[in-house]
Amino acid sequence: MSTTHLASRFQILAAAFLFSTGGVAIKSCALSSWQVACFRCGVAAVVMWIILPQARQRWTWRIMWVGVAYAATLTLYVLANKATTAANAIFLQSTAPLYVLLLAPWLLGERRRRRDLMWMAGMAVGLGLFFVGQDTASATAPDPSRGNLYAAAAGLSWALTVMGLRWVGRAGTGRQESAVAVVAGNCLAFLICLPMALQQGATAESAAVGLGDWLIVVYLGVFQIAAAYVLLTRAIIIVSAFEAALLLLVDPVLSSLWAWWIHHEVPGAWSMAGGMVVLVVATLETLSRQVRPKAGASMGQGRP
Repeated sequence: MSTTHLASRFQILAAAFLFSTGGVAIKSCALSSWQVACFRCGVAAVVMWIILPQARQRWTWRIMWVGVAYAATLTLYVLANKATTAANAIFLQSTAPLYVLLLAPWLLGERRRRRDLMWMAGMAVGLGLFFVGQDTASATAPDPSRGNLYAAAAGLSWALTVMGLRWVGRAGTGRQESAVAVVAGNCLAFLICLPMALQQGATAESAAVGLGDWLIVVYLGVFQIAAAYVLLTRAIIIVSAFEAALLLLVDPVLSSLWAWWIHHEVPGAWSMAGGMVVLVVATLETLSRQVRPKAGASMGQGRP
């Protein structure tokens, strides 16, 4: 293995590490869901516009459509983490390949393999397990049922984002279009969430907000979104989609561990079972596509 390839793998692991800190950081911030979603995306948009010259291009109608899907993912992810456990939020979002397999034949004209039906069934089982029984509410997960719905919706919006990035990549210049779409998504999320964020600015809860909470928002924008995205896009040129997908599976595992370690968050038994099913199915699906590379590219694994 060359030094360049090894460095690229470490860059993807670093991106996965940064992605995984999102849940615990969001839960540690006293700002409301809408405020965190708004301000972290505003910071990320500014940072990426500065450090990614290719992101300073004109928005097209294609970029706008992808930006809307990505903005929904960014917002729903924060809403989910504030309401349910970090493990539930990330594992439910990781069901995105299920929606890609369902929708890609119609939206992208990509053929579906017969074996894909098996992966779809496995993902559907994992998704369903999260909604069996009732998770116990806690200080960091006050409304698990509502949060699980947000997270499941984030899985759908993330799938639409992944397919949208493929769509604009076919019509444009690939990485440049992707960078513009990511910046557009963060800008749109900031603008969409801003009215709710300002409305909640004078609530009793926001009176307890301190400098540390604003530093968390800056961290989320600069590192958990912008820096992670830059690391991933640079490394993916060297590392195959298969390797990247496997390395990024570190993200949901670490996300759950951070929440357990820092907030003593333990998902319910059914949710833990659902998360394990999603993780195993995603791993096996990725491995199967490496064995049969002609069947198509690996489904995108990732995190807003």
